[in-house]
Parts: sequence; structure tokens; C-alpha cells
Amino acid sequence: MPDHPRTPSDAEIIRRIIDGEVNAFEHLLKKYQDHVLRIVKKHMPYQEVEETAQEVFVRAYQALPGFQEEGGFRQWLSSIAVRACYDFWRKRYRSKEVPMSDLSGNHRDWMERTLSRESDTSFHEERRENEAREVLDWALNRLSAQDRMIVELMYFEGLSVKEAAGLLGWSVTKVKVRSFRSRKKLETLLKAVI
Repeated sequence: MPDHPRTPSDAEIIRRIIDGEVNAFEHLLKKYQDHVLRIVKKHMPYQEVEETAQEVFVRAYQALPGFQEEGGFRQWLSSIAVRACYDFWRKRYRSKEVPMSDLSGNHRDWMERTLSRESDTSFHEERRENEAREVLDWALNRLSAQDRMIVELMYFEGLSVKEAAGLLGWSVTKVKVRSFRSRKKLETLLKAVI
């Protein structure tokens, strides 16, 4: 029987890259591209996904010499992906280049119609869900990058405090405090709309 070539471990590939075999990074890219895309798609506007995913791999490549094998490459790369998303929102929040208008009379009208009108067709339900998502996006876009990421990780993705802390590189205490404050800020924004 012919021997099948053994697939090198992530650690072996990383050592080869650090030793100068830069093309070996392609193995890691192919192996983890779907994983990174799944993370990025959860946190980014659709039109920003591809560029952000590329940024994740650029950052990973540049940081390879400092890679510690403790949590494994996948966990390390996940952390880089979450931080890249966080950096995107932080940059956007600081530059205030988010093309959003303040909640308009139309949104207020929509909220009144939605609360007063009952509809049992899926079309109307889907429309309401889309409009509710727009209002939620409006509120999320008014949060700082830190607040937005912690809300998304803990309340939308259901990560534990410890998991969120690991991905963001924060202490557990910071995550607890930030998640409480972020939830309250989001609540205040949404109550102001209603």
C-alpha cells in the first residue's frame, strides 16, 4: 500500500514560515479561511467582510513570530478576527463616517404602526423583523466599538464571560462591567426610540 503523506500540524507549518518558507502560509490560509469568514460575517457589514478577512490573515502572518501554542492556532486566529472586527467598529465610531441618519419620523411612525397593528402573514412579520433589525442596527451603530463588540459576543452569540474575555484579550472583570454598561446603553437608546 502506498503511504499517504502526513498532513503537517499547524505548529510545523508555523515553524516553516518563520524559518523563511513564506509560501507555507497558504496551507493555514486554506485551512482556516472558512472559519475566519464565519466570524467576520457575524460582526461586519456584508461589503466589508472580504477585506476584513484579508486583514485578519495579514495580521496573523505578521504576528506569527509571537505565536504561543497554548490555546492552539485556531483560537489565536479567532481572537485576531474578533479584534479586527472590533478595530473596524472603533475606527468607524471615531470617524463618525457611518452613513446613518438619526431616527426619523418614519422610524417613529413604523414603531407606532408595529405596536398597534397585528398581522398574521409572514410577509408582514418578515418586514417587521427587517425594520426592527434596522432600528437595532441604528442603536448598535451609536455604541462605541467596545460596547458593540461585547453586546454582539455575549448577547447575540451567547458567549460566556470567559470566552468573550479570551477573544478580546480583556480580563473577566472588564468583560462583566463592560457588558452590563453596554446593555444599559443599548437599552437607553432603544427606549428613546419607543
